[in-house]
Amino acid sequence: MKLYRFLPALFLIVPAGFAQDPMAPREPGKPGGYRVYEKREKEPEGSRSVQGKVFDASDQAVAGAVVQLKDVKTLRVRSFITLEDGSYQFHGLSPDTDYELKATHEGRESRTRRLSVFDSRKKATIDLRLEPKG
Repeated sequence: MKLYRFLPALFLIVPAGFAQDPMAPREPGKPGGYRVYEKREKEPEGSRSVQGKVFDASDQAVAGAVVQLKDVKTLRVRSFITLEDGSYQFHGLSPDTDYELKATHEGRESRTRRLSVFDSRKKATIDLRLEPKG
């Protein structure tokens, strides 16, 4: 039997959710929207977290900004879309790794900030400020 006879049947197995355009804007709290994770009460043993807020040049919190956290050892990047109050959070971070944080929103971006291995806080707070366009 040849494989091409089964190809049409394979397309029927794909769930309807995959038919959406993955780049289409999504609305938080709506079906197909962003997932909002609740704050964890306890960190995994030996790990740390970082949290903060994203502000614009006039000190207003920015909802919908993308905060990227880059592991400088592996270059793995995790992203978080800020909540209504401009807050973000990343959990389960290794205490033996440096991380770089950066925020972007509508063509503006923040300076890159570093969470160092020498920072011994279990819950670090790093706020990010978007630079004005220009």
